[in-house]
Amino acid sequence: MHRGLKPLLALAGVALAAGCAAPSEPQVTFYSHGRSVTVAPAQYCDPTGKNCATSSGNMVGELRVPSREPLQISVPAEVAAAPWQVAFIYRGVNGEELDGRSSVFRPHERFAYTLHLPPDGAQFEHVEVQQFSAVLTPGADGGVDFGIGGSWILDVHQ
Repeated sequence: MHRGLKPLLALAGVALAAGCAAPSEPQVTFYSHGRSVTVAPAQYCDPTGKNCATSSGNMVGELRVPSREPLQISVPAEVAAAPWQVAFIYRGVNGEELDGRSSVFRPHERFAYTLHLPPDGAQFEHVEVQQFSAVLTPGADGGVDFGIGGSWILDVHQ
């Protein structure tokens, strides 16, 4: 498990305050157990990490995902045109809060992803699609981190 989800979410919040003009706002669809929700971005910036906008629409989706069920995610071409990943928080069977993330998908590599949790009864709590921008920041452990240029957020209910 990678424990860097919370700093990335904080970085996304910093980027929210940096914007001005609004690029178009692609939407991401989350699907599980016969139901779906389409979510506008909580933030969306141009590829340089500038001209950021927050959505006036449904910025946090809600969806019921029963334990042991997968969550399917569909992204439009505007999201898949840049590197993106799925970050998530879930609760293990012992009640411990855990987090993880998918690999980073290269531009135009994928337009959909199915997220599975361990089959032991773990429960999703929060899922975020993160699209990377060209903005680089010094990494906490050396190296560099790419900024989050777009994020689509889902809160999960059991």
